[in-house]
Amino acid sequence: MTALLPTPRITLYQQWLQAQQGLHFDSYDALWRWSTSDLPAFWQSVWDYFGIESPTPHRAVLENPVMPGARWFPGAQLNFARQALRHADAAHAAGHPAIVFQNERLVAPVDMPWPELVRQVGAFAASLKAAGVQHGDRVCAYLPNTPHTVVAFLACASVGAIWSVCSPDMGPVAVLDRFRQIAPKVLVAVDGQVWGGVTHDRRPVLREVLAGLPSLQHLVLLADVDPTARGADFAREGLATHDFADWVSGDPGTWQPDWLPFEHPLWVVYSSGTTGLPKPIVHGHGGIVLELLKGGVLHDDIAPTVESGERFHWFSSTGWIMWNAQVGALLGGTTICLFDGNPGGPAKRPDWGTLWRFAAHAGVTWFGAGAAFYASCLKADVQPRQEGDLSKLRAIGSTGSPLSDECYQWIWDRLPKVGGQDIWLNPISGGTDFAGAFVGGVRTLPVHKGEMQCRFLGAAVAAYSEDGRELVDEVGELVCTQPMPSMPLFFWNDPDGQRYRESYFDMYPGSKGKPAVWRHGDWIRLVPRADTCGAIIYGRSDATINRHGIRMGTSELYRAVEAQPEVLDSLVVDLEYLGRESWMPLFVVLREGLVLDAELDKRLRGAIRSALSARHVPNDIYQVAAIPRTLSGKKMELPVKKLLMGAAPEQVLNPDAMANASCVAWFVDFARRRQAART
Repeated sequence: MTALLPTPRITLYQQWLQAQQGLHFDSYDALWRWSTSDLPAFWQSVWDYFGIESPTPHRAVLENPVMPGARWFPGAQLNFARQALRHADAAHAAGHPAIVFQNERLVAPVDMPWPELVRQVGAFAASLKAAGVQHGDRVCAYLPNTPHTVVAFLACASVGAIWSVCSPDMGPVAVLDRFRQIAPKVLVAVDGQVWGGVTHDRRPVLREVLAGLPSLQHLVLLADVDPTARGADFAREGLATHDFADWVSGDPGTWQPDWLPFEHPLWVVYSSGTTGLPKPIVHGHGGIVLELLKGGVLHDDIAPTVESGERFHWFSSTGWIMWNAQVGALLGGTTICLFDGNPGGPAKRPDWGTLWRFAAHAGVTWFGAGAAFYASCLKADVQPRQEGDLSKLRAIGSTGSPLSDECYQWIWDRLPKVGGQDIWLNPISGGTDFAGAFVGGVRTLPVHKGEMQCRFLGAAVAAYSEDGRELVDEVGELVCTQPMPSMPLFFWNDPDGQRYRESYFDMYPGSKGKPAVWRHGDWIRLVPRADTCGAIIYGRSDATINRHGIRMGTSELYRAVEAQPEVLDSLVVDLEYLGRESWMPLFVVLREGLVLDAELDKRLRGAIRSALSARHVPNDIYQVAAIPRTLSGKKMELPVKKLLMGAAPEQVLNPDAMANASCVAWFVDFARRRQAART
């Protein structure tokens, strides 16, 4: 038995466009061009298609269509929580839960019904108001990927407060670097987390965080790993303490989320924080609702559960924007499936079948994860279909870094066929910056290995040369030439907008009648196809390789190196000095027990030369214990590059914002030894 393929949501949308507006498009490319050339018509169609409700009309779709500074749907009112919870009655009547959840301690997934979600959100919202929380107050959370966090977020959104969350695996410095910037009134925190079979008591970290947040008036404690933990354990002068269980008890009655202006701040999310203070990025209710519905439904083909039985899972911690995207599936009435724990199983007994068993038990139909997860499954030779019944599975998503060709093939070989065809594989690429995707998939187009299918609707994506020329089938800077509703409203503590402009508009600021253009910081190649433009992401443009005058991204080299059975992970940087030839070291993590000897060094160089070119061959190869990664799993290419070019470690590496800070010492020592040898 295999999953059935429902009519693609993009097809239903196009049929609606023709029936309601008389618009017909012969190809996806034609549809995309309309969506990026007539922004008011396109975004109004998204509003209408999804039936967004507002008690007041908007006077325009788009005022002042420039970046930065565009204003969307002025006069309209809505609320993220209201849009999500409007589906509760119909979904519950059809027998579908709102959330399916499992962690490492539960032997099987458990359901949260829609009425219970509504009740808990309403009760928590009432508790927030009783605590004096008003529109614009900040509510921060130090919580794992559990239904409690979804409840707290929706309650925060419902009362017009501004949400911000950090994952409990983050250290006190990283948390304070984020939360201290926005001066929260309320902190919702967990006592600990079980990860990889190990219980991590986070109460000592919580005490440090509390000490560093003088603005706090309320602490709400979630007792998770220790049922005896109480908020009162953290009592201090000026801080009221509460227990999460008390805040979600009771009946909220006829409670409804507040109506809020379209651009009312919804949440604060952060840049990776690998250097300096993280950028506190503020997004609005309206822009996020439209972007997540457009991307999730029209592109990712995530259907309302009432119509399809859809169950959506994207593995994420709360510290990654994909957590926000997963919760965003509630906006369309889709059941979301949350897993809290290590996807690789216990640290002492790696088990990369963990998430596949969860998917089988939870009845997941749409499965997403970071590209590194699939690479780990491939290396571990996981057989997903032997882990459980995956017959309901019909789509696979990937993001976070480029997905290798080998992973494409592994997914097609190891996962069930759908309708007699390879399962639909939908890698996407976008960012925290606008809580969406620039390029990704659409179910009506063919999938080409190593390539994303299309540019997203409403996203005027192009590849630019350094001097601002548009490139086709050449590697260039990923830019967006038109505004989008989910782009940041502003950065917190950036009153004149300077930091915002410097982050995205420094390279193409606009002049001589040309508008400013958003530069995203990725290398992209747009590949012409019969009825669209595919896209290949080559990695961060600020970590580019320039060998003998040829610019290259890093992902190509990683694909070649990590395809070798001995290599588990790798990182490459190109140290280009003015007036000197570049030096490009490659750092590799090898399988346990292996040593980088002359023979393996030779084979790695040969594989790179064979798969890519002589230009890609590194000057030197070094064996390391681990590759530095951010909390969201990205390789820290630019910080390592700056470190090796002589920057002080404390200026470029923030251990508390890293997933594996213990590996930093080796690179710091290596940089010092290299610097000493050159002087």
